[in-house]
Amino acid sequence: MIKKEEIVEKSKKLVTFLQDFGFTFADCNKMLRNKDVKVNGKAQKENIVLNAGDSVVFYFSKDMLEKKYEKVFESEDAVIVYKSAGIECVGQIEESLKAVAVHRLDRNTEGLLVYAKTEKSEKNLKKAFKNGKIHKFYLAEVIGEFDVDKTFDAYLVKNAENSFVQIFDKKVAGSVKISTKIKTIYAKKETSLLEVELLTGKTHQIRAHLAHLGHPIVGDGKYGKNADNKKFGFSRQKLAAYKLEFDDVEIPSLNNKKFKKYPKWANI
Repeated sequence: MIKKEEIVEKSKKLVTFLQDFGFTFADCNKMLRNKDVKVNGKAQKENIVLNAGDSVVFYFSKDMLEKKYEKVFESEDAVIVYKSAGIECVGQIEESLKAVAVHRLDRNTEGLLVYAKTEKSEKNLKKAFKNGKIHKFYLAEVIGEFDVDKTFDAYLVKNAENSFVQIFDKKVAGSVKISTKIKTIYAKKETSLLEVELLTGKTHQIRAHLAHLGHPIVGDGKYGKNADNKKFGFSRQKLAAYKLEFDDVEIPSLNNKKFKKYPKWANI
């Protein structure tokens, strides 16, 4: 069994908290039945309300984690997977894939993720990302009608202590410039679906920038509004890295390739 310990940031139901890590509703209830979840040191079988600061320890089997990845492409050099929301990717070997991630997605963002299978491919892929040879596109469903086709520039300040960023229209102390290209796929009165291309890749850039523009992502508990998220009944942010385009990346199996996979929630 794998053990994981987390501190609750915002009040929410225990099952919802577990689902944020990518577990299915059935997975969560099985963990509760088996007493595999402890809150502040006490085993829990009920879907209690958690409070900010609570400690949650949960145990799960390796197969529950492995099914959170869907392979989209694989060669001798690299593997591309579609990562479910709730899975944290860090710069270390992922045993189930026998490869290492060469870029990252926020834990609660689903989508396409590139892993390198050799040291040489890891070096070349990281170089390609740094030099803009790999283009990442996201789908985001946001609150409100937002019909646009434009690149937005702004300035981002990161607060590492609370894992939160702020966006400003003008340069301020400690800020870095960000650029986010946004194109509307469809715009409706209540929500809009956007294609977002990251021209700079900073922590929480898409989520914070869209919220700053007045259109937070549906289900975003950090940068959105609880009332909106409750209204639409979606407990996770509707944000997915759905498309990758490769230029010359010094890896023949990936050169000039394109990969696309739509999230289940996208109405396309």
